[in-house]
Order: sequence, then structure tokens, then C-alpha cells
Amino acid sequence: MSDPRRYVVIGGGLAGLASAVWLAEAGKQVTLLERRGRLGGRTHAMRAEAVDDPPDNGQHVIASGYDHLFRYLTSVGTRQYVAFPHGGTLRWPGGRSVTMRTKGIAALRTLSGAHPDANPLERVRATIATLRLGWQCLHQPADLPDLTTEQWFDRVGMPAKAREALWDWLALGIAAEPVQRESAKVFADVLATGIRLGLRHRQAVDIGYPTTDLDTLYVTGALRVFEKHGVEVRYRAVARRIHIADGKVTGVALADGSTIPADAVVCAVPNSNIGGLLDELPEHAEIYAAADKLGYTPIVSTNLYLDRPLGTTAEFEALIGGTGVIDEVFDRQRMTGRSTEKAWLYCLTTSGAYEQIHKSSDEIVAEQMALLRRYYPAARAANVVQAQVVRMPKATFSQVVGNHALRPDQRTSVPTLALAGDWTATDWSATMESAVQSAARAVELLLELPSTA
Repeated sequence: MSDPRRYVVIGGGLAGLASAVWLAEAGKQVTLLERRGRLGGRTHAMRAEAVDDPPDNGQHVIASGYDHLFRYLTSVGTRQYVAFPHGGTLRWPGGRSVTMRTKGIAALRTLSGAHPDANPLERVRATIATLRLGWQCLHQPADLPDLTTEQWFDRVGMPAKAREALWDWLALGIAAEPVQRESAKVFADVLATGIRLGLRHRQAVDIGYPTTDLDTLYVTGALRVFEKHGVEVRYRAVARRIHIADGKVTGVALADGSTIPADAVVCAVPNSNIGGLLDELPEHAEIYAAADKLGYTPIVSTNLYLDRPLGTTAEFEALIGGTGVIDEVFDRQRMTGRSTEKAWLYCLTTSGAYEQIHKSSDEIVAEQMALLRRYYPAARAANVVQAQVVRMPKATFSQVVGNHALRPDQRTSVPTLALAGDWTATDWSATMESAVQSAARAVELLLELPSTA
């Protein structure tokens, strides 16, 4: 017997897309509400008219342990667009570089201190510190939530060169916060998840990347699923409140004064947009307070089109040396096989961009080009053909000390209302995997509802 319930998903970001796809696959009647004129949320493709190119609003990396994300990509038919290279590159000013390996014996060298100037004693100390770090990830000290990642590194005795070459950069990439602010608990939880997944799959977690634009990867296939299963997508539909009566969802009120009837809802909006939606949920005050305290971390991404190649040696490279300006340089030619007839595209990211977020686009591009010329000799003669600066002041929730226990569960006191989004409680930090894992849990909760027959 078919389920007569009307399922509504609020939010067309990745958590909302995954929720709608999996509910549709389960044969449910689904309506997806998106406040903007397009799907994808904080992950979508753009246009660079001068070079006729579809860059992204921010570069993504994908870990081999992202099991829920791969389930989603399989559902929408785009799993083939993720590749895993043999390793990335760590680059120092002047052009010195080291290949960062994640598999086999070579991975041990990376973890034990990939700094080209590290002596044998420093490598031994780094190996011991790394073992301590791994042990404490799985057997966490009681005071870990009260420490910054930097304090934790100091405690385990991680040498300065090992931190410079790998650990500070890795921590920044995981939580988008510098180690002086980042919660050691957040970093430890992600590392522990990676270790457990590595043991389950009998191989180390590897880092990959999309070989296509983000619309093709995440959105286009979802639209095909929606068409196949009759999912209704309503654009420019701004949800204001989820109506609840007698402990059950009854509908979703929109900003235009209309109400969408609903028997079950997945609320998949960022913590910055949750206010007002849950007013009729008994525990709304606690969820709102958590959403507010989680705060926001800014990220700046730049699509930089140059008239010549930089001379990269890998698909993605980390700029080492405490620049505070660019964390990583992504070579889109190597990643996607794009034509260089009009320009070479390099995607630059700055996590925890508290200073950069307030600068003008011209200032940001000038600053980044000056930095690239320090790291890549070939960049000294390069000219900018086109540049797109994407400021995301609320890119993720803030993963600093004191925030680890704030993330709410997907389950609420109303069985027909579930939460989703990377800011809800998952095994990961603010990642695509976290968003999709939350969707999997939200859908699971709604599919467990007793039959209405």
C-alpha cells in the first residue's frame, strides 16, 4: 500500500537534496522548498564569461571515507566524477616542494614529518607524536574539549617542522579554523572517524576531488531523480514556520502567506537560517541557542584565470609557511581536463578568512598574485585574464573550543519532524559528508514512522 503522507524538505542544499532523493527512492510523495532560484545551496557552479568557463563557487575535496556522499552520488548517477590521485604537493616559498603520499610506506614518511629540512631525530619525534595523537583520538582525554588543536599538538610533542609541513595545514582544512582557535575535540573526532573507516576498509583514508563542475556532480543528477519519481521542486519558496499540532507536523508556512500541507518534514537549512522555523517545536529555544552559539566561519574562494601555467606538479597543492592568505591551490586543468585555449584556471581557497573577507576583490587578487609569485617562479610573469572572488562569510559553523557539544541531533521531540545539515550532530566536521550523513539519518527516522493504514 502506498504511503499517503506528504513529505516536505526545506532547503535545497546538499542535505536537502540527499533527503529528497532518498525519500523519493523510497516511494514517498516529496515536495522540496528552496528559497533561491537554484539548487545546490553553498555548493554550485558559476559562469566566467570572458573565458566561457563553468568554475565553482568553491573547490571541494572528497575523502575516500565519505560513505554517505558516495551513496548519494550513486543515487544520482555521478559517482564516476570523483578521482583519487596518488598524492598532493606541499610547497614552500621559492618553489621547493614535497609530494604528500597517503598510501603505503610513503604515507608513513608524510605522517612522520614531510618537511624537507627535518632531520632523523625530528622525524622520530614526529612519529612518536603522531602515534600519541592517534591513540588519543580513539581514547580521548577528558579535557580535550577544553583545548585548542595547538595546545593538543604541544601536549603530544609534535615538532614544529612536522606541524608546519602537515599538521597545522591538515587541521585548518578539516575545521576551517587556525589551530590557535580550532577545537581539539573537533579535530580528534574527525581523525578518529578516519582511523575507524580506514580499519573497516583496510586502507588509509585518501583525498580525492571532483572531475567536473559542482552542478553536474550534485544537482543535475538529482533533478533527473526528481523527474523520475515526481518530486515537486518549488523555487523562491521561503519557509517561515513549520506548523505542529498534537505532536505532529501539519504544514509549512511560506513568506508569501500560503501554507504547504505536510505530514512529515526534513528541515535542512543552515544554522544561520533556522530562526523562526521551529517556533512550534517544544525544544526550539535550545536548538536556536545552539545554532546561534555555533556561529560562523568565513571562507574566501577565488577562481583565478592566468595567461600561463603556474608549474604545479599535482592536482592540489598546499602552500606551507603560515601565509594566512591561501591554504591550497587547485589546478583545474589536471583535475577536469579543461582546455587552456583561453586561460589556465587555478582555484584558491582561504579557510578561516577573518581578515580577507573584508577586503575588496582587487585587494584580494593582488595579495594572492603576490603570494603565488613567492611560491611559483613561473607566476612572476603571469597576467590575470579574469578573476572571480567568492566571499562566504557564513561558509560553515564555527568549530572552535566549546562548540563540540552544541550540534543538535537529527531526531526531535516531534517524530514527523527531523533536522538535517552539516551543523547537526554527525561523525564529521563541516563537510559535504556531514551534510549527507545528516540527511541519511533524517530520512531513516522518517522511514521508521509507523504506517498510517
